[in-house]
Amino acid sequence: MAKLKLDWEKVSQARDAARQIAEDTNAYTQQFTTTTVERSICRLLGIDGVDTMGAPLPNVVVEHLLSRHVLGHGVVYWLGQAAISLSKEPQELAEAIASGELDLTQTTPVDPFEIRLWAEQKAEEAVAKIHHNRIIREEKLQVYGEHSGPLLYVIVATGNIYEDIVQAKAAARQGADVIAVIRTTGQSLLDYVPYGATTEGFGGTMATQENFRLMRAALDEVGEELGRYIRLCNYCSGLCMPEIAVMGALERLDVMLNDALYGILFRDINMQRTLIDQSFSRLVNAAAGIIINTGEDNYLTTSDAYEEAHTVLASQFINEQFALQAGLPEEQMGLGHAFEMNPELKNAFLYEYAQAQMARQIFPNAPLKYMPPTKFKTGDIFKGYVQDTLFNMVTVISYQRIHLLGMLTEAIHTPFMSDRALAIANARYIATSMADFGDDIEFRQGGIMEQRANMVLDLALDLLQNICKDGLFRTLEEGRFAGIKRPFEGGKGLSGVVSKEDHYLNPFVSLLWEQSKTGSERYQQNKARMNQGEAYE
Repeated sequence: MAKLKLDWEKVSQARDAARQIAEDTNAYTQQFTTTTVERSICRLLGIDGVDTMGAPLPNVVVEHLLSRHVLGHGVVYWLGQAAISLSKEPQELAEAIASGELDLTQTTPVDPFEIRLWAEQKAEEAVAKIHHNRIIREEKLQVYGEHSGPLLYVIVATGNIYEDIVQAKAAARQGADVIAVIRTTGQSLLDYVPYGATTEGFGGTMATQENFRLMRAALDEVGEELGRYIRLCNYCSGLCMPEIAVMGALERLDVMLNDALYGILFRDINMQRTLIDQSFSRLVNAAAGIIINTGEDNYLTTSDAYEEAHTVLASQFINEQFALQAGLPEEQMGLGHAFEMNPELKNAFLYEYAQAQMARQIFPNAPLKYMPPTKFKTGDIFKGYVQDTLFNMVTVISYQRIHLLGMLTEAIHTPFMSDRALAIANARYIATSMADFGDDIEFRQGGIMEQRANMVLDLALDLLQNICKDGLFRTLEEGRFAGIKRPFEGGKGLSGVVSKEDHYLNPFVSLLWEQSKTGSERYQQNKARMNQGEAYE
């Protein structure tokens, strides 16, 4: 691959600053848990279903403890005590709480050591299920193989999961590699996860565990028909970030949007709440082998993509470090960026190419997620098709991995199936005709692209060093990303932040961390074997 000449000392300095930002932020957030972290633990312990009023049982259990001001001990502590003293499973306990028959705080006290042993056993059982799903994915990829080019990513979003399945299968047959089921408008602001299969949604479909299960089964079916593994993507952002991550891990999703900064800036979710949630959700995604997508592309919808390109790079550095500190390996970091400069800007293509190439070189092992042009799309479908083609060219020649396709009917949540087919055909044509273009060129030393990349790097480094000095929370308060200011104690979800007590119990952290490391090591070993022409194990 042709490479830009970058100042790698500055790259190292930027990474060091981002590491310090993540460490300082985590030092604060690790003092707390949240209602949705505890609900996700309930789900890992096997609690599911709803009460007679339709409230999810994980919510019922957590609200029960929150109302008694004891959630800081951790839901595992109270469920473990009750499970041992009453000889009941977590699901039975949840149902008893919902019916008013049980108060967890009134059960017979149990030796904390016994509770810990019970908790570790339950956690091991849950993590084993996640491990099993990861192995299934790896075995399917072994059977079907994996192409090295960009993974073609398209969306379905009818609002009805059964119609989504029809659309998804059609997209797979047209050549899509990743199917993203867009969530219904506003779900990221719900402080609970709906239950069961859903048929009504606006601008998308509810993210529920049953919907995940149905779509996963459908994609496995069409994948077997086509002899390809079709990846499933959804969105564990918003107020239920870790819960949806758990649901995705249990139903073998492959890709998930996962970015606290996105939630803070574009959904006005309290920064403390979502950064705490992000940490646990990334542990889950890491263990499950799920590729996360980050939301840097959204910055460019509210800010000028040329002027604010450095904020994208700075955020990528920060997201990389948050991911590493949550046990997420590089091969699962779908760091986001987008082809969003004004097409009327002179040399816009060169600047876009420089940005994409720079990201590829700085994060060489990350399956970067590259977003198509949207901001400057108009009703001129011919011009739009040209924009998408230029975007496809940059994707291929800079070796982006997750290629979210632009559509002629951009901004229509459910694109015409014919437009989706044309988008896939365009991307495949470019991928074939320009397959080795990136290896057969050189960048002119001191040229426009090299100068542009190093200027963006300089600005990103300056921004990161300032954030390092001021802290991430103050930075967000001052609106240095996307021109959006958010207060430290404002936004949605702050009431769900709870201080941990001294003997707070969560056995999943260490187990998920260990599982992620084992999975990453296996990935690297198998990658090395395949590169040498040996069998995948």
